[in-house]
Amino acid sequence: MRTLIQRVKSGKVVVDNRIVADIAHGLVILLGIGSGDNEENARFLAEKIANLRIFEDERGKFNRSILDNAGSAIVVSQFTLYADTHKGRRPSFTDAAQPEIAAPLVEKFVDLLCALGIPTQKGVFGAHMLVEIENDGPVTIWLEK
Repeated sequence: MRTLIQRVKSGKVVVDNRIVADIAHGLVILLGIGSGDNEENARFLAEKIANLRIFEDERGKFNRSILDNAGSAIVVSQFTLYADTHKGRRPSFTDAAQPEIAAPLVEKFVDLLCALGIPTQKGVFGAHMLVEIENDGPVTIWLEK
C-alpha cells in the first residue's frame, strides 16, 4: 500500500462536474493499493497518517498531527502510484491490485481514518476525477507499507 500525502489549505474532488469531496485545511491522501495488500496495511498507514507530525506548532516546528489541528482528509484512490516505468515508455500497472480487491481496502482505509477521529471524505473509485490541491508548504510525504 502506498500513499502520497499532501498537507493542504484546501482540497476538492470533482466527478462529472459534481463536487464529491471538499475540505478546508488538512490532508489529501492519494492511495495506491498493491496486489498483496490487506487490512493490516490499511490499519498501519491510517494510524501512521493520523499521528504523523507534519503540521507546525507556534514555533514553526513540525510537532502537530492532523488530529492536533482538527483537520480533515480526502482519500483519492490512485492505482498509478504502482506504475512501473523501468521498461519502455508506457507504464505498467501489474503490481496494482485488481479493483475487486482495491475498492474494499480503500473503503476500509477511509473507515479507519474516521474511527481515529479524522473527518474523511473520498473520491469515487475508478472514476475520472479532477483533484484540486492547494498544497500548504509545500508538504508532500510518501508512505508505504
